[in-house]
Amino acid sequence: AADKINLIPQDFFAELCEQIIQHLNHKIPGVNISELCQRIQTSGIEINVGDLAKIANIVSFLFSTAARNNLSTEELVATLGNAVSALPKHAVQVIRHVWNEQGKSISVSEDARNMATMGQFVDIKWKLGVAMSSDTCRSLKYPYVTVTLKVADPSGQITDKSFEMTIPQFKNFFKQFKEMAAVLETV
Repeated sequence: AADKINLIPQDFFAELCEQIIQHLNHKIPGVNISELCQRIQTSGIEINVGDLAKIANIVSFLFSTAARNNLSTEELVATLGNAVSALPKHAVQVIRHVWNEQGKSISVSEDARNMATMGQFVDIKWKLGVAMSSDTCRSLKYPYVTVTLKVADPSGQITDKSFEMTIPQFKNFFKQFKEMAAVLETV
C-alpha cells in the first residue's frame, strides 16, 4: 500500500485523512472513496478504487488504533517510523499534521465501537419504471420501482445497494416505513 500512497498527491491524501477523522468522529457517515478516486484520476494519477479503499482502511485503522491507545502526535509518528519504513515522507507529514490538529477529538466510546460493527444508512433514491418489452415477451407493460440505498460500511466506505420491487412489494415496503415513522413519533 505504501507504493500506492506514493502515487496520491499530498492535498488528496490530506483530504482523505481529514474525511477519515471526520468519519471516526461521527461527523460524516463515511468516506466517498469512488468520488475521491474519480477526482484523483481526473488530475492525471492512475489509481483504482480498490487501492484507494485499501489505503483508506489502513489510515482508518491507524487513526482508530492511535485514538484507542491515546497516542500523542510524536508517539504516533515514532510508531509509524518504526513500523512502516516504506511510508512516503509526504504521507507521514500529512498524518502528523492531521493527527496533531484533529486526532484528540476522536471519540472511542464503547457505544461508538459497537455501532461501528454495522453499516450506516446515508441516503435513499428511487425511480419508477415500466418494462415495455423484452426478447421473449412482446408486451410486458410491467411497472417496477428501483430503489438505491447509499450505505456507509463499518470502515467508512460509502457504497450503493440497488434493488427492484414490484408495485405490491413497494407498497408493502412503504407501509413498513409508515409503521416505523409512527413508532418513532411515540419515542
